[in-house]
Amino acid sequence: MTSIDSVTLEVPDPMAAEAFHSKAFGLDDRVGVRASEAPTSGFRGYTLSLVVSQPSTVDSLVDTATDAGATVLKPVKKSFWGYGGVVQAPDGTIWKVATSSKKESGAATREVEDVVLLLGVEDVKASKQFYLDHGLSVAKSFGSKYVEFDTTGSGVKLALYTRRAAAKDAGIDPDGSGSHRIVIGSDAEPFTDPDGFAWETTPTRH
Repeated sequence: MTSIDSVTLEVPDPMAAEAFHSKAFGLDDRVGVRASEAPTSGFRGYTLSLVVSQPSTVDSLVDTATDAGATVLKPVKKSFWGYGGVVQAPDGTIWKVATSSKKESGAATREVEDVVLLLGVEDVKASKQFYLDHGLSVAKSFGSKYVEFDTTGSGVKLALYTRRAAAKDAGIDPDGSGSHRIVIGSDAEPFTDPDGFAWETTPTRH
């Protein structure tokens, strides 16, 4: 089964981006950066979600993200599905920080339980089949609206939304063009999906 080891964000200033990620979220090697000046404008067609255990963790991560220079796209609040908010990093990456819990479940923590890459695609059914053909399996599927893949053991989870729904979830206009400015690292051979998202083979660690 294909697994995702990490994602690499393509940014104009890698040092600044690394400093932001360190101060904002304290992320490990599941999210990396590399230099790129590829033209891009508007919504890049994806968001990264940090799934945490309780509301205080959401508050803590969003506060440090804004302190590090992020812009709030959706203020943190309760909803029917839980508690969360959305920010945009100085490099343009959109981050959602959320928990399914509406109440505190223990001592305060900044631990990120899951990193989820949500791709906003043109045709959810077609992209779902494409990824099935490339070694992924489906964990949840809601017709042509949403797909979540079984990425057990992966560093990063993967889900599909329509582009418009992904943008709405992030609180941003769906229009955009140019580079996605992200590369997905996996144990599969390199490929590019129907929406132009590039996958690269992660080097084997010794």
